[in-house]
Amino acid sequence: MHEHTATTTRSRKLPSLPSRANLRRDIPASLVVFLVALPLSLGIAVASGAPVMAGLIAAAVGGIVAGSLGGSPLQVSGPAAGLTVIVAGLIEQFGWQATCAITVAAGCLQILLGLSRVGRLALAISPVVVHAMLAGIGITIVLQQLHVVLGSEPGSNAIENISNLPASFTSMNPLAVVLGSTVIALLLLWKKLPRKVQKFPGQLVAVILATVLSLAWGGSVDRIALDGSLLEAVGAPVLPDGAWGAVGIGVLTMALIASVESLLSAVAVDKMQFGPRTHFNRELFGQGAANVTSGLLGGLPVTGVIVRSATNVEAGARTRSSSILHGVWVLVFSVFLAPVIMMIPQAVLAGLLVVIGVQLVKFAHIKAALRTGDFLIYAVTVTLVVFSNLLEGVLVGLALAVLLVLVRVVRSSIHAEHSSDDVGQQVWTVNIEGSCSFLTLPRLNHTLYSVPAGAKVTVRLEADFIDLSVYESVASWRAQHEATGGSVTVKDHGTFPLDDAADGTPRRGVFRSSVSSGLAPWKHWQARTNVDEPTGAPETLPVLQGVENYQQRHAAMVRDDTEAIAGRQDPTTLFLTCVDSRIVPNVITSSGPGDLLTVRNVGNTVDRTGADLSFEAALEFAVDNLAVDTITVCGHSNCGAMQALLTTDPTIQHDIDDYPVRRWVDGMHHSRAALTADHPLRRDAAEAGYGEVDQLALVNVAMQLETLAAHPRLRQRVESGSLHLVGLFYDLSTANVTRLTAMGLHRQLPIS
Repeated sequence: MHEHTATTTRSRKLPSLPSRANLRRDIPASLVVFLVALPLSLGIAVASGAPVMAGLIAAAVGGIVAGSLGGSPLQVSGPAAGLTVIVAGLIEQFGWQATCAITVAAGCLQILLGLSRVGRLALAISPVVVHAMLAGIGITIVLQQLHVVLGSEPGSNAIENISNLPASFTSMNPLAVVLGSTVIALLLLWKKLPRKVQKFPGQLVAVILATVLSLAWGGSVDRIALDGSLLEAVGAPVLPDGAWGAVGIGVLTMALIASVESLLSAVAVDKMQFGPRTHFNRELFGQGAANVTSGLLGGLPVTGVIVRSATNVEAGARTRSSSILHGVWVLVFSVFLAPVIMMIPQAVLAGLLVVIGVQLVKFAHIKAALRTGDFLIYAVTVTLVVFSNLLEGVLVGLALAVLLVLVRVVRSSIHAEHSSDDVGQQVWTVNIEGSCSFLTLPRLNHTLYSVPAGAKVTVRLEADFIDLSVYESVASWRAQHEATGGSVTVKDHGTFPLDDAADGTPRRGVFRSSVSSGLAPWKHWQARTNVDEPTGAPETLPVLQGVENYQQRHAAMVRDDTEAIAGRQDPTTLFLTCVDSRIVPNVITSSGPGDLLTVRNVGNTVDRTGADLSFEAALEFAVDNLAVDTITVCGHSNCGAMQALLTTDPTIQHDIDDYPVRRWVDGMHHSRAALTADHPLRRDAAEAGYGEVDQLALVNVAMQLETLAAHPRLRQRVESGSLHLVGLFYDLSTANVTRLTAMGLHRQLPIS
């Protein structure tokens, strides 16, 4: 059960159309995003080996086209560091104009994926592979751009960049080192500066300050070179000259990486705001259209970028207008202020890229991989991305992830143990847990045939999958063991019975509320246990089967908790509920031993006269001795006590010879009177679709809360706020719990 707070301003649905009120927020946000995107776009173009203007073309197209057509209103698209390695490799192999053609083809593939409505499938990639891919790209960027920071030319691959580092240090350009180091230092320290300073984009400030420093220094340093204006940079793509297999791989790689990065970024943006969720297929279509446009105009590939998108949300953007306008500002700057770009030293952008590369390697991801046992996948993927190529690294990483999932899914626990019974005979227990397929046969047969001939054996099965090979192996061993004078009892506690493996196509068992864990009724799991016991034997009594199951499966799990509270109980809540067998307080409150002091009676009622000594004693003990801070009254739907109350004449007082239930409900007629008097809770219940019996059950809980609030033992604590009274209603048909007060339902509930 949960309680929801009132709807806040942030949680309102973000409008999709521009308005004057929205533009007041979108325009400033778009300017902030533009200032962040500008240096990033230039740096990514330089790192990719593409024309510098190609980065600005991609930024403008990403903002305008992807912003207009995409399915994530607040996501900002443009050139991304995650595609740098791919683009650099394609340019080296095919040349720039052919790479533009590959970008167009990748965009067409993204459009087809969007139209095919497979957007969500692009998210079915192990996160550890994506994290490792980004880390590998980050390491590659750092190794490459370190040479530029030192004033040298980077190598063509990671091994060459590593081996050439000593030579670059020996021949480094002092001015380039100072400029690059200045940018790195500013960006690393930016988050520690005063908040007023942090309002300005750190990347832009670092680039401007370092550029001004280079002009004031007056030394020799390589600067950004432009081959003409933006309009001159626009050029049609050219088809590659052969090597179509490699071209196809390039198209597929670019499309998949761009799609995955865009969708993952969109998911992250969804978590940052409470507006409309991303339409994944539309987002793929928008990204594809942007890549087609960018490729045709001579721009870099486009993808959703989390840095710019997060900036957009934090800057207060309300609609997609912010992303579109940021693209317009990039376009205006590129046309009218291109000479400014040529003042920027290459070492300045290299310092920016070093920080971006380092930020792609997140230690939180490494710790998560170590904690979850996925570090091998992470390490192999990173190594191959850095020292081989991105596609190979991702494919091998995905293969390892699938293999690890397969191992984990089919892994089962099989072991045997033995003890002595009351007469000193050896009793063996073979425990089989997990998914049992032919892959488990070596361990299964080894364990089964290790049991001595003639022994008394119990096979405890707790499996969610069993195929025919396992069934046949167990049956064959059982026949042989019983032929030697031994006995075999199969106790099946799993979600997939052993006998079902021989009756049809293997399938995975469906978990029903943690079968035999205390959530599912006995009849759902005991029907197929102890099948070898004679009918009527004490061991077949459901309560004894339940105790045995508890001893075998759960006693060890709760022993630490019960040991801690064995000497003294310290519950926080007195829980009054009906005797109805369908109400399990610890289940609906997610509580354990020592949490609830539970009192049950017919109709969860507090006797107004104090004649119910059982409840009064429990109340005294709970309040005076245990100092509980909460008293909860829980009613439920289809309550027999409420049905009896509705059918009992309130003017008749039943004597001792009448049925006890009739006499008991005589003390509950004030609840029926409140129902008849149109209690506010009755109106709420009627509007919620509850019938008369359930309306009375709800009103009855409210009346018990009133009685408790006026109780002499409780009144002062309730008024002071040191004791809380809580009303609950459990709907059996939906398993939902509703909280209520003395005056009405909490309208946020029930929770489904």
